[in-house]
Amino acid sequence: MTSTQAARRPILHRAKRKAEQMLGPAGIFFKGFVKHPVMVGAIVPSSRRTIERVLSRVDWDQCRLFVEYGPGVGTFCRPVLEKLRRDGRLIVIDTNPDFIAYLSRTIGDSRFIAVNGSAADVEEIVRAHGFDHADYVLSGLPFSTLPEGVGPAIMAATHRVLRPGGAFLVYQYTARARTLMGKYFRHIDKGFEPVNVPPCVISWGWKE
Repeated sequence: MTSTQAARRPILHRAKRKAEQMLGPAGIFFKGFVKHPVMVGAIVPSSRRTIERVLSRVDWDQCRLFVEYGPGVGTFCRPVLEKLRRDGRLIVIDTNPDFIAYLSRTIGDSRFIAVNGSAADVEEIVRAHGFDHADYVLSGLPFSTLPEGVGPAIMAATHRVLRPGGAFLVYQYTARARTLMGKYFRHIDKGFEPVNVPPCVISWGWKE
């Protein structure tokens, strides 16, 4: 590397940070969608009504560990942290390092843990942070477009990591994920939120 190239690095870094500040969370989210459309699955973050509806079945008094797959720019993270008990933890897992870096910079809550990794490895990630199980797991991953075998692997790992009585909260834009969920969760509550882009199908799979 030449001295000129080395000198340009801080300038480029500052320019990138400035662009991110100007774009805001929506810009970061759109950038993630463009780079990884199969993993992000939506162009804009979920609506406030979708967030409230998805989280409405959580017993926050009994939640010590909440896990989220595909947190994006933290659309659900902040509402979860607002409701989470003081001694609770929120672990978010995303394969996109840009999202993880953004969340690590912008969420300064000691209960928050951002992990760059695969949701299929949730059991190892949960254990690595001192927990035996999760109370609730949330996912907005587009199961219908994930690479072959990844969806079933995530579903199976999620069922194993949940405590009895815990739930897998899934929001999608089609009901196809419920067919896959049904292979692992006997009891699935169903919901729908029309005030979202696009309208959102919600499923709560309970571990008996």
